[in-house]
Amino acid sequence: MKAQAIQAFKSRFGKTPEYIIRSPGRVNLIGEHTDYNDGFVLPMAIDRAIWLAIQKREDQKVILHSLAFPDDLAFSLQDLQYNKGWGKYVSGVAWALQQEGYPTFGWEGVLLSDIPIGAGLSSSAALEMAAAKAFSIIGDWTFDRLKMAKIGQRTENEWVGANTGIMDQTIAVSGQVGHALLIDCRDLSTQHVRLPDHVSVVILDSSTRHSHTDSGYNVRREECETAARFFGASHLRDVTLKDFVLRSADLGDAPRRRARHVITENERVLLAVSALSEGNIIEMGKLMKGVWWVSMGGATCSG
Repeated sequence: MKAQAIQAFKSRFGKTPEYIIRSPGRVNLIGEHTDYNDGFVLPMAIDRAIWLAIQKREDQKVILHSLAFPDDLAFSLQDLQYNKGWGKYVSGVAWALQQEGYPTFGWEGVLLSDIPIGAGLSSSAALEMAAAKAFSIIGDWTFDRLKMAKIGQRTENEWVGANTGIMDQTIAVSGQVGHALLIDCRDLSTQHVRLPDHVSVVILDSSTRHSHTDSGYNVRREECETAARFFGASHLRDVTLKDFVLRSADLGDAPRRRARHVITENERVLLAVSALSEGNIIEMGKLMKGVWWVSMGGATCSG
């Protein structure tokens, strides 16, 4: 892909690019819908990625050609406007950077990707982090991984309109070969968890496509927030299983199911980290499948 990016840039601009940027997609092993509830997640970066081949411009424009889409992206950093399609993730990053006081300067380039779009492998977060890296290189300022992950999340929340958590951007900038990444989405502390040498992670593309803005994702987040308020907590991370068992009967059906999932899922993530650390793949498989039971106060809840 790197050689292809260089060649595509040469064909487009007639010379070798100044910089090459790679930003990976991700798969989440366990920890679904827990990130925006201040919980735990365990994603890992994958071998599919977005590539940017870029060079600096002398004006305040960003021009980007994608090999996957027919239309070029072009916008002025002095007059940022919301644009539909894949380009909104790039212009949104520029907007978020400006909102946080980062200097932004013009650049042009070519975009390649082998991450299936809409397949749940976070191609949008990969593009956001690649764009942030491009702006940092051209602007000659330090690319702080945690701060840039937050820039990507702000892009999703306030520019794109998807109320996502911060998992996807964090793994894109912090992934390590042969490891999953435990992320505490409350304080954004991370721990690399090595996968056993004899284990391979296989990802199957089911061809089912989704978008955070129209897949019901935002509704699920609202239901989780409703449940948290019911228990008097800022996030479901702070609700114990005991509290859930004792009080959830008075909660609406959908918020109750969301809360039950998040509360038990957080525990599964931590158990998964222990299983991987011990090389116990059978236990890890059970956790991923959901074959997990926990007893609390005489009541039994399935995972």
